[in-house]
Amino acid sequence: MSLPITGFYTSILGIILVYLSILVIRERRSGRVSLGDGNVEELPYLQRTSRAFGNFTEYVPMAVLLLAIAELNAIDDYVLHGCAMLLVFGRLAHAYGLRHHPGPSWQRVWGMMATFASIAILAFSNLFILY
Repeated sequence: MSLPITGFYTSILGIILVYLSILVIRERRSGRVSLGDGNVEELPYLQRTSRAFGNFTEYVPMAVLLLAIAELNAIDDYVLHGCAMLLVFGRLAHAYGLRHHPGPSWQRVWGMMATFASIAILAFSNLFILY
């Protein structure tokens, strides 16, 4: 069985992951840091960019797994697309807010809320379809 919806959104998320990786590499090279953020206070973007990448890699795998299971469980396509778009929006907003604002920002807050909503809706959809 194919998973076209999961495949489509996972590909978009993969492109975002590569972009975030390139940002981290660029910041590390500019500060001559080979690992982590180097504890260099003159490189504020490095720590924030690294965390945007890290946060992305912490949340996206679970969301994609839930999306794939929901698609296999034949959850309505509108729910799948809605949750996946919410996830993409959430991850982009959060990464932007974290990278461009040293403190709290609406992008970070809304990005996390969108990510949590996507994961929760998919998780509950899978639970209700199974039982």
